[in-house]
Amino acid sequence: MRTGHVFDVRDHGAKGDGVALDSPAINAAILAAEAAGGGIVLLPPGRYLSFSLRLKSRVTLAIDEGAVLIAAEKGTLGAYDLPEERGPQLYQDFGHSHWHNSLIWAEGAEDIAILGKGRIDGLGLTRNGPGTPWSKQAGERPLSMAAMPAADLGKLEQSRAAMQGMGNKAIALACCRRVRIEDLTIFRAGHFAILASEVDDFVVAGLSIDTNRDGIDLDCVRRARVERCRVNTPNDDGIVLKTSLGLGRRSACEDVTIRDCTVSGFDLGTMLDGSRARTQQRSPDRDRVTGRIKLGTESNGDFRRIRIQDCCFERSRGLAIESVDGGTIEDVFAENLTMNEVTTAPLFLRLGARLRGPEGTAPGAMRNIEIRGTRGQGDRSAVCRDACWPARSSDRMHPAARHRFGL
Repeated sequence: MRTGHVFDVRDHGAKGDGVALDSPAINAAILAAEAAGGGIVLLPPGRYLSFSLRLKSRVTLAIDEGAVLIAAEKGTLGAYDLPEERGPQLYQDFGHSHWHNSLIWAEGAEDIAILGKGRIDGLGLTRNGPGTPWSKQAGERPLSMAAMPAADLGKLEQSRAAMQGMGNKAIALACCRRVRIEDLTIFRAGHFAILASEVDDFVVAGLSIDTNRDGIDLDCVRRARVERCRVNTPNDDGIVLKTSLGLGRRSACEDVTIRDCTVSGFDLGTMLDGSRARTQQRSPDRDRVTGRIKLGTESNGDFRRIRIQDCCFERSRGLAIESVDGGTIEDVFAENLTMNEVTTAPLFLRLGARLRGPEGTAPGAMRNIEIRGTRGQGDRSAVCRDACWPARSSDRMHPAARHRFGL
């Protein structure tokens, strides 16, 4: 429910015609709401072309049904906020290490929300950016990328100079408290639809995300809940928990619940239009389409008390739990997972020693992980609806997988 004074962006000069640049007006409305002690910044029906929006404490950004917030393309109209300088970023890629170069961002804010039945269209966002400079150990990239030509890698990992003025995230939050993101539709959102780093007391609910790279990334969050979300990400992870060093320190991911969500790897845009197309067979890492729920691979900090319940995987990789950078993963409980058209391993648990971190980083641990009430089948499956169990068709699964699922 919305409460507080409403600041209509049209009263601050927004046109909503999809042609004029409206981010100056929207930012002016945000500042007016902040000055008033808080309030609702309203985008009524219309098409709002925008560069970076800077969300402030006690401000709700409300995108009404019929309103579309469109990420502008860098060029004659302007550019996105520059990636902030945070010192050497040795262990994470560019996308995990910056927040200001986004369509909507907040840092150090409290009691904020982004909600409504409207849409965010990341038209002008890029999914690319530089990789990590860390190169101590071979195998930084997946084995499936080992034979990829340098030119193809260059397309995925553009230089830092090329990223100046570009936006590569729809929503980015750093060091925020008491945050809600609800009911929105997000399309083609760049590197991340949502990147939340060290965010406490975080609720993400009722979202429909259909995007060209990661969906919802929760990096070192505490007391978070993701529920009733549909996330289609053929090229990367759908919902993923991480504990990276993006903010320059080791921190944990604790007390997180993911429930009643569906992740998938259908062709981009076809979850939203309902056609659920299956033309794309592989993601940019040259393995099968992704779309999964995952813990890791960024795992410098610990993961504790994680619950994953009543979720559905459709034409995607399965549940992955991976500690490779020194973190401990413990007290994980997953139940009632339905997997249809699993593209790789239904369950993948890995304790490894990539050790992408400061000198002295040692392997972590995995303990007290329980997975029960789970069913999965290969790419001949029926459509999963309303989290019902699929037909018991396991003839295409590896014998070890059949045994693992009790089939």
